Amino acid sequence: MTETDRPLTLAEKARLTSGHDTWTSSAAPGVPSFRMADGPHGLRVHADRGDHLGLQGSLPATCFPPAVTLGSAWDPGLAERVGAAIAREAKAAGVDVVLGPGINIKRSPLCGRNFEYFSEDPLVAAEMGAALVRGLQGAGVGASLKHFAANNQETDRLRVSADIDERPLREIYLRAFERVVRRARPWTVMSSYNALNGVPVSENRWLLTEVLREEWGFDGVVVSDWGAVHDRVEALAAGLDLQMPSTQGRGDREIEQAVARGELDEAVLDRSVARITALARRAAASRAPDTDPGHDGHHALAREVAARGTVLLKNDGPVLPLDPAAGPVAVVGELARTPVLQGGGSARVEPVRVETALDHLRERLGAAWAGFAPGYPLAGASGAGRGGAEPIADAVRLAASARTTLVFLGPGPAEESEGFDRDHLDLPAPQTELLEAVLEAAERVVVVLSNGGTVRVTPWADRVDALVEAWLPGQAGGAGLADVLLGDAEPSGRLTETVPLRLEDVPSHLNFPGEEGRVRYGEGIFVGYRGYDARDLPVAFPFGHGLSYTVFAYSGLSVRREGEEVRAALTVANTGDRPGREVVQLYTAGPADSGVARPVRELRAFTGVTLAPGERREVELAVPVGDLAYYSIRDAGWRVEPGTYRFEAGASSRDIRLSADLDLDGGPDRELTAESTLAEWRAHPAGGPLLTEALSTAGDAAEQTRRLLADPSVRRIAEQMSLAAIAAIPGSPITEEDLEKLVERLHADGGAD
Repeated sequence: MTETDRPLTLAEKARLTSGHDTWTSSAAPGVPSFRMADGPHGLRVHADRGDHLGLQGSLPATCFPPAVTLGSAWDPGLAERVGAAIAREAKAAGVDVVLGPGINIKRSPLCGRNFEYFSEDPLVAAEMGAALVRGLQGAGVGASLKHFAANNQETDRLRVSADIDERPLREIYLRAFERVVRRARPWTVMSSYNALNGVPVSENRWLLTEVLREEWGFDGVVVSDWGAVHDRVEALAAGLDLQMPSTQGRGDREIEQAVARGELDEAVLDRSVARITALARRAAASRAPDTDPGHDGHHALAREVAARGTVLLKNDGPVLPLDPAAGPVAVVGELARTPVLQGGGSARVEPVRVETALDHLRERLGAAWAGFAPGYPLAGASGAGRGGAEPIADAVRLAASARTTLVFLGPGPAEESEGFDRDHLDLPAPQTELLEAVLEAAERVVVVLSNGGTVRVTPWADRVDALVEAWLPGQAGGAGLADVLLGDAEPSGRLTETVPLRLEDVPSHLNFPGEEGRVRYGEGIFVGYRGYDARDLPVAFPFGHGLSYTVFAYSGLSVRREGEEVRAALTVANTGDRPGREVVQLYTAGPADSGVARPVRELRAFTGVTLAPGERREVELAVPVGDLAYYSIRDAGWRVEPGTYRFEAGASSRDIRLSADLDLDGGPDRELTAESTLAEWRAHPAGGPLLTEALSTAGDAAEQTRRLLADPSVRRIAEQMSLAAIAAIPGSPITEEDLEKLVERLHADGGAD
């Protein structure tokens, strides 16, 4: 027997479940180690072990635009290409598993890590996240889907308990994870720091085993976020396979001792070891260490993503795209010269090279170039405070001399990062002071925003001629943004989150970020646009919004059911004089008589369609019938209600162009018992007739009951009572014995569910 063939000892098995150092797993006979690295929007890898937190000293890699920008492209194919590019660089660096993507929901615009996440909507997060996983793993590098789960704030993030009722937890916060796990099969899932309903996620057996593995079928490795494990033995028993980073043997000893004392079944350890072994061998078989990282091609891809993710929010005139022949163009704002490429924290990538919007605009505008003025200091940037020497007056003089002034604004690098949340949505005061002064002097003003989280635009948005949301652009963002501003690329980005008029309107506002270690998700399912619509609140710009340089018309929506899918078809036409890409969004509204609270509309499908001027095309979108279900607490499962569903095709959640209704049978009828209410019995297709028949033999008591129920107020009271409670009332038209027979007959007839 060779060393690699013999069974592993208890100590060797325990060692495999903890990291060897900051970034690599432990090895054992026959089980190679594998290397991990951060990489939601680019590879962050160290030449050696790196610092103990793994935050400094990373090697240069392509800094792609982060998820906030990539998500705004609404293009899973583009995300898959980015995943493949990151995988290529990972292979060149000897990295086997990339720690991403992050698909947590943007519950509040204040979350400091929102730049790493795709959307306030679970469908967008799922589609873009799954695509990134496919891109990574299709190229032979594992993904680590994170942060599982309910990691929606940075405040007290290492211990806060996210207290969420099961319906919103299932419908909003777990739904994207479920979709990615089922469809893209990530090699690993990363457990988050926080607790869920009082139980730390790393020790939450319900989440890690019952839901993730038993319900969804996940067969990969659950790895902890770095330093997230509190009790190693409890975590292993709950389903957490690999603790990262190294604990210098402490966790291994705790596992060995627990097995020796009989407190932990060794079979539990064996299951985790088997999963880790399978991952280690899979990673080893996929390695290609001599791979060229392909930085040049990836820089071009990063430029494409930056352009595609740019959202044109407003364009009066239209003033964009810029026409150099129309007159001089001035550029104001330090962010044009000193771009913020990404947010801070563990996702920070050391870019291979950086292109700025200022350089590209200066070069490409030619004779129309009027000049540049920084206008404000940019605290926290490289060379902090750069731009502060020139007063606002210089920027005002420059703007007054130009036909069009581009004003670059954004929170700056010190404001958005892992580790802390924002406490407001406002731009820095020096920037708004600059903008006010420029608005007084300039002929036409275009504001270009650069930010990882939504900012408040209401004090000034109605006074500017155009508003461009460029998000965080990555290393080639300057070129990509110039492409859009000059019309070399068509704006096709769409908002994946609502821009509110004010912070107080945000659905989670009164519950964010919690207190004393608990945060209550009191808004329930009404997150993002679902919440604004439910309260009929005006917003600055709605979810899904984004303008083009051309115009699209919708016509001919039809919906039909085919098996377990609903298929919607419509025609989209480009009625403008430029080519463009439209993002067709399909929303649904549940039955008007739904028995539960439901959003006004929910996104169920989307697709992009690129059309030449005058071109029209039929597009089809498919919605699984199961996606129309709500999570029933009473049934402990998903339930499709019977009734009429409305399907709406639009260009945003508040720009609905077409609608069509479809009647659906729904799922099995809910089981009736003696504790079911009178209303539930009356509405049940089998129980209702049986109850009517039983009452018809009850004589005078039944007649008296019918007269009472003719009174609407009495009927409303009675319909909320269970049949058991009604049977217990003296003189009731139905006795407890009658009720027992009624339930037995219902089950015997097969109509109980």
